[in-house]
Amino acid sequence: MKPIRIFRHMVCKPPGYLGDYLQKRSIPWEMVCVDEANPVPQRTDDVSALVFMGAGVSVNDQLSWMEGELALIRKAIDEDLPILGICFGAQMMSRALGGEVTRGDDMEIGWHPVRGIQQHDQGGWLQGLPEQFMAFHWHADTFTLPAGSRWIMESDCYPHQGFALGDHLGLQFHLEMTQSMIRNWIERYGSDLQTHTSCRQSVETILQNLDLQIARLHEISAIIYGNWLNRVLCRV
Repeated sequence: MKPIRIFRHMVCKPPGYLGDYLQKRSIPWEMVCVDEANPVPQRTDDVSALVFMGAGVSVNDQLSWMEGELALIRKAIDEDLPILGICFGAQMMSRALGGEVTRGDDMEIGWHPVRGIQQHDQGGWLQGLPEQFMAFHWHADTFTLPAGSRWIMESDCYPHQGFALGDHLGLQFHLEMTQSMIRNWIERYGSDLQTHTSCRQSVETILQNLDLQIARLHEISAIIYGNWLNRVLCRV
């Protein structure tokens, strides 16, 4: 099996639970760190799928490497190479396909419930999931749904939480989080938490029962990752 190529943006660190999930299942994967000095590789014939992860920047920042990533997303979709987009990655998918990425009314940060939209799910993406589950969020932007996609997940703060287009999946929330990642983000982006709202939790709330929250998150992660990975493996 050709590896799954995972793109990290600006910060070159492992992909959290996603890497653990793939490794436990003996799925080969490789990581590409993208920034101003490292442009996006455009090859697709040497991989089985692409994953675009989050970033501490906005799609609207128009950094030099973004055009290369948008071009790669379009190429992969034209070639029907499965894509998983996470937060910034999902927003890039939307932008690549003609959608708009705009500022939300407030930031959505912390543990917030996500609901599946069963009537929109014609591809079995929600199979195995409860009607509602808790996910971790940290974002200020939202996106419009790409043309032809199915809107399959929502939350109260940011309605567009997930879309599917063929074997491609875009998620606004973070399934890959670990305890250390959450603590690192609080340290790195703590200024986002100076104001608390119904959508922007306090540090104390985010860290409350963190062991249990992470364990439950990874149960959900395994289901969603599995539903996407099954589509990748069907092509091998």
